[in-house]
Amino acid sequence: MLRIAVPNKGSLSGPAAEMLHEAGYQQRRESKELRIVDPENEVEFFYLRPRDIAIYVSSGKLDIGITGRDLLIDSGAKAEEILPLGFARSTFRYATKPGTASGVQDLNGMTVATSYEGIVAQHLADHGIDASVVHLDGAVETAIELGVAEVIADVVETGTSLRNAGLEVIGEPIMKSEAVVIRRTGGDADESAESKVQQFLRRLQGVLVARTYVMMDYDCRVEQLEKAVALTPGLESPTVSPLHNEGWVAVRAMVPAKEAQRIMDDLYDIGARAILTTAIHACRL
Repeated sequence: MLRIAVPNKGSLSGPAAEMLHEAGYQQRRESKELRIVDPENEVEFFYLRPRDIAIYVSSGKLDIGITGRDLLIDSGAKAEEILPLGFARSTFRYATKPGTASGVQDLNGMTVATSYEGIVAQHLADHGIDASVVHLDGAVETAIELGVAEVIADVVETGTSLRNAGLEVIGEPIMKSEAVVIRRTGGDADESAESKVQQFLRRLQGVLVARTYVMMDYDCRVEQLEKAVALTPGLESPTVSPLHNEGWVAVRAMVPAKEAQRIMDDLYDIGARAILTTAIHACRL
């Protein structure tokens, strides 16, 4: 069986379980379950702390895992990202009191407090900055007020908590993170295991596409077909079928969900009618 690590809690857990369910895999019914077997799909899921997943995968005990890109890099584990999943997005940045520094180039000799010392230490080294890194768990905003550090490095979403603490974001983002599928770097998988990994990735990719696209159907006059097809080229090309009424055709194509309303307006303007969109629940490309 394919052995897969899944986050057991936090912002990664719920969306990961939802995506796996949409991909056709069984998921645990209770949060206390640490392991379940999906015999129909020949998969065994292990529910682990998100910070530990890269370590387990790099050891070779588990084939693949779902974790955050930030946690993967911070762990220093010999594991690599093989598929971004598009959820749990975050931006990692430096912050400090106004007037202390304007960017990473000003951090020489300072102390940076963070929960992600691996990421920060590597980022400072990449920029040739000689600064100390202090590891703190949980909220790090108070580190400056208590004199533990002059600068913090943390995940920034709206920046509200930083402003409330009298801090400001400085410099360019350290990194941008999201949920990713990972596997052991340089691991030699047998043919059967590799086939299961590729099948797993295809299923998740199918979910990602299904979430991103909708199916659009409409009728249009033959003389407007080229303009219509230019608006809805589809992934390969649209399906075009003649209608009973001469001079009319029915068109079907996948279109980006976020552009669907604009495309419907444009199709209507060139004379298309009976324009419909339907959700895509699964697909293979």
